[in-house]
Amino acid sequence: MTLEEFFERNPRCALGFSGGVDSAYLLWAAVRAGAQVRPYFVKTPFQPAFELADARRLAGTLGVDLSVVEMNVLAVEKVAENPGKRCYYCKRAIFGAIRDRALADGYTLLLDGTNASDDASDRPGMAALKELKVRSPLREAGLTKEIIRERSREAGLFTWDKPAYACLATRVPTGRTITGADLRRIEAGEAALRDLGFRDFRLRLYGDAARLQVTGTQLALAVESRASIRRELAPWFDTVLLDLKER
Repeated sequence: MTLEEFFERNPRCALGFSGGVDSAYLLWAAVRAGAQVRPYFVKTPFQPAFELADARRLAGTLGVDLSVVEMNVLAVEKVAENPGKRCYYCKRAIFGAIRDRALADGYTLLLDGTNASDDASDRPGMAALKELKVRSPLREAGLTKEIIRERSREAGLFTWDKPAYACLATRVPTGRTITGADLRRIEAGEAALRDLGFRDFRLRLYGDAARLQVTGTQLALAVESRASIRRELAPWFDTVLLDLKER
């Protein structure tokens, strides 16, 4: 089934919208197909400010109203405790909130941007989506990340080459309680690194230190910029470690 056929059969739907490559392309495809689609962005401590900015920019470009749902996901005990299945509990809570809001707005079908490249065996959150009966048109249409990026580029979407971005909670080691204070300093540190020219990287907690992971192409930049990195991250981290294993 193609996306066009999906939206022909399902012309009214709600979309869990992150502002990333996949959900951006799915929103574009829904609008292009003439579907009545409402995107919902759930604002939690796990999402940095730039993600909401990107979501608003994309929705505005497409002429679609974006609904922002504020949620303190750290109030969910199993999420804050950060067990191995944290993603399951988090996805269940977030999409549960979207479902409730969408139903109140008159939408009975909820979509997400999971694509055909996503490995279900490595994503506990996908089990939550199945339980909530969330459909994934990109996956159903067999569209991989590579195809989605190419089609997004052809469509003129600014998200086409946006680096993959996992939520801030993934920067905290499994089993370590997630706190708002840790999330805020991680977000601030990553924003500073983006200002230094880094792309597609992670700043992970390692005890009281920060562990910087970059791609192979940016290892040289990390070494050359070590003084700048230490200076810019000093307000939040006394120690910054560079992981020599490519991200």
